[in-house]
Amino acid sequence: MPHTHVPEEWAVYAKRLGLNIQRQRVTRHLSQEYVAYNANLSRFAYQQLEKGESRPGTPSNPSLLNVMAIAQVFGVTIDDLLPEPWPDLHA
Repeated sequence: MPHTHVPEEWAVYAKRLGLNIQRQRVTRHLSQEYVAYNANLSRFAYQQLEKGESRPGTPSNPSLLNVMAIAQVFGVTIDDLLPEPWPDLHA
């Protein structure tokens, strides 16, 4: 399996996305367990998403399905979760 280089911009973006998700959760006084369960994610997967890492040193790469599920738990659109501006992934 070939190694795919992840642009540094994506790592920064993944952390910003995680912070946006965490802020939405904290604002609503919800636990990680509650959001994970209602988004049909494991608590561990949800925690990694909030951290912006899939493992130490590797940025998370959540599926659109997972981001949409989390947005629905919060009652927001994915635009409310996705940071602006989007990273340039051509780099």
